[in-house]
Amino acid sequence: MLNVHELSLSFGGTYLFRNISFRIGAGDRVGLIGKNGAGKSTLLKVIAKDISEDSGQIATEKDIKIGFLRQDIDFEKGRTVREEAYTAFEELLALEKEIEEINNQLATRTDYESQSYHDLMVSVSETSERFEMLGGYQYPGETEKILLGLGFQPADFDQPTDTFSGGWRMRIELAKLLLQHNDLLLLDEPTNHLDIESIIWLENFLKNYKGALMMVSHDKMFLNQVTNRTIEITAQRIYDFNKSYTQYLLLRKEIITQQLSAQKNQEKEIAQTERLIERFRAKASKASMAQSLIKKLDKIDRIEVDSEETETMKITFPVSIQPGKVVVETKNLSKSYGDKKVLHEVNIQIVRGQKISFVGQNGQGKSTLAKIMVNEIDYQGECQLGHNVQIGYFAQNQAEYLEGEKTVLDTMIDAANETNRRRVRDILGSFLFRGDDVDKKVKVLSGGERNRLALSKLLLQPFNVLVMDEPTNHLDIQSKNVLKAALQNFDGTLILVSHDRDFLDGLSEKVYEFRNHKLKEYLGDINYYLEQRSLDSLREAEKKDPKEKIHKSSNGLKNELQKKMRSIQNKISNTESKINAIEKQLAQWDVALAENYDETVSDATFFDNYQSKKEELKDSMQRWEKLQDELDQQS
Repeated sequence: MLNVHELSLSFGGTYLFRNISFRIGAGDRVGLIGKNGAGKSTLLKVIAKDISEDSGQIATEKDIKIGFLRQDIDFEKGRTVREEAYTAFEELLALEKEIEEINNQLATRTDYESQSYHDLMVSVSETSERFEMLGGYQYPGETEKILLGLGFQPADFDQPTDTFSGGWRMRIELAKLLLQHNDLLLLDEPTNHLDIESIIWLENFLKNYKGALMMVSHDKMFLNQVTNRTIEITAQRIYDFNKSYTQYLLLRKEIITQQLSAQKNQEKEIAQTERLIERFRAKASKASMAQSLIKKLDKIDRIEVDSEETETMKITFPVSIQPGKVVVETKNLSKSYGDKKVLHEVNIQIVRGQKISFVGQNGQGKSTLAKIMVNEIDYQGECQLGHNVQIGYFAQNQAEYLEGEKTVLDTMIDAANETNRRRVRDILGSFLFRGDDVDKKVKVLSGGERNRLALSKLLLQPFNVLVMDEPTNHLDIQSKNVLKAALQNFDGTLILVSHDRDFLDGLSEKVYEFRNHKLKEYLGDINYYLEQRSLDSLREAEKKDPKEKIHKSSNGLKNELQKKMRSIQNKISNTESKINAIEKQLAQWDVALAENYDETVSDATFFDNYQSKKEELKDSMQRWEKLQDELDQQS
């Protein structure tokens, strides 16, 4: 399908990647990973022909269709969401217009026996046949299905695209891409602007996608669910294995361990040979043997250990002073933007030391409430901060507030005060801005580097309550792990808006779901919330059983059917709980491997247990799918 051979690209004399080669075939679902600035997004742009490589070749099969989700989009002003999504069907729209024009001609003509009239009839027939063959009568329904899956409401379909935020406009672009039925999809951070429900929907869509896929993502759970192959860009090279992300990490660790062992044995062999050469060199009778050993030594292919970029941020969030018991309280809090109601009479109380997650569909008010708490926007009702509360705030678009013409160092110095200005370079070093990096202008930084700079600015102010709105956007997986650990160790109060399930796992003890202008409280972590939401959905499905079925059946049959459905639903619920527990156990083991590999694998049974648990997860997933099929058949 696509063959990359000896590809190289450099910027300012520094190579991002050099002489890399790989092939993408049908059925490949490739996760492209690496640290921020490694060249992942750039590689996608090279494949999509947005930028040119320095050297090498990219060969594709004839007539292959490649779709690319870019981070920068430009819509034609005046189009509605529906109209913009329809532009995915370029050929169908052209055929539809042609059919309409021919029918208009036929309606106004009366020369029914003429050759030209006959030609028009033949033309409209052939065009209509092709229109139907390409799915011309299905595309409106297909478009609505995709838009609904990505979180749009039917009322949004006929609204102008320029009334939507950048995140929602990105969803429209993603919808267009999914509607085009490309042979190869190139996706650059597709989950950045999606809420949890839409991410789960996209996961299921991509699992069933017939084409090949290559995507950049820092969402570990999304990668594990969607990909079957991992390519890592590191130190200008690539590592390519037919494994999902977590399996790849394990394999890379094993390979490096084996390389280290082989290298150690080879070094012993070389040292022994060198000692023999020194002994024989001085003896005339052994000189020929010494020469033979020297030649043998020269021919040895020295074993190299794959390099790992293990350098990570070092973050601690110190608590400034202890606040009162209640840090934030709202009473009958409401917020509207014009005629659009976002929050209505919200009443919550957040206590000192709590770690809380805000979740829900985009546009339901998560970021709005965060902004109200930091007094950034006006509102109706009450929002009171407790005694001695000092809030640190990381906005969703924090990186956009950075001035592009300033250097990294100037950005920090300008944000510092007299007491902490001397710590600026130390803080930047903790966030991996060292040496000449501090003299880079903000405009040349990658998205992840800008996020790291915005996080470093956060440490220039004292706080005991931390409000973070989507802090993981554009951060690589290693950086997210470090940030998560820092937040777990934070002794203050944490209010976290995020769509990243893996990042949220184990990070909060209470979840507030934003839906229909209200907040619903879940006393548990993100896995508990997802489990309860799944059960709620099943209950809603139970309530929506068609009445026609009930009237057509006898009471005995109806009760039997309902009993059977409840039994299946209970089995589904138990299976989902089991899946959540297994995934949580696997995630804990992954963390243990990442943080303390040697100690973890010292247990000889570890990998057997790990593989057994993976098989158990696979069996549980198959059971869940089978039960869902049974439930669908009973509906």
